[in-house]
Amino acid sequence: MRWGYRRLHLLLRREGVVANHKKIYRLYREEALAVRRRKRKRVAVVRRPMPAPQQLNDCWAMDFMSDVLSSGRTYRVLNIVDTLSREALASEVDTSLPSSRVIRSLEEIAVDRGYPARITCDNGPEFRSMALDAWAYEHRVSLDFIAPGKPIQNSVCESFNGRMRDECLNSHWWRSIQEARQGIEEYRRDYNETRPHSALDNRTPAEFAAERGGAVNPQRLVS
Repeated sequence: MRWGYRRLHLLLRREGVVANHKKIYRLYREEALAVRRRKRKRVAVVRRPMPAPQQLNDCWAMDFMSDVLSSGRTYRVLNIVDTLSREALASEVDTSLPSSRVIRSLEEIAVDRGYPARITCDNGPEFRSMALDAWAYEHRVSLDFIAPGKPIQNSVCESFNGRMRDECLNSHWWRSIQEARQGIEEYRRDYNETRPHSALDNRTPAEFAAERGGAVNPQRLVS
């Protein structure tokens, strides 16, 4: 089980199951559902002050992940997240994701919700490319590059990546790119529409976005 007893308790309440959190915790312990997590060594970091987003599209964040198919072939995932609603706006999957694919994914999101004011990203070559710089200039989008070696400055997307790694990629071993696309898209939709988020007062990202007047189209197709 990849979820804690508190989140399971919230989901059970949503389904009409009447049980207090102490009972859920007892059952959770009796069934040994918890996964032991390796403790990380705490290190001191210097946080760069960032303007907090006030509305949807104030700031998106994007980052890459990588994993392997059952054949041993490596594939990549481009995740794009709205930092206010925590919505996973896109999870693009392929063996190669150059800057042109980054731009294509951003344009597909913009069809539903318009362009962001700024995008937080690292200093990877796909994000530093002339093509993405030209796209950003054309649409008046500020590319906010984090300091080298400081992933904490892109914490919202890093957090989503960690959850996807733990709850999705580590639990599946797909045979093809198409299988990976389908499975990761299903996870993205479930994350947006089903999973309560503690930072959103235990609402789902889709619920929070709908209250702010701009939910992502849940029928966005896998390319």
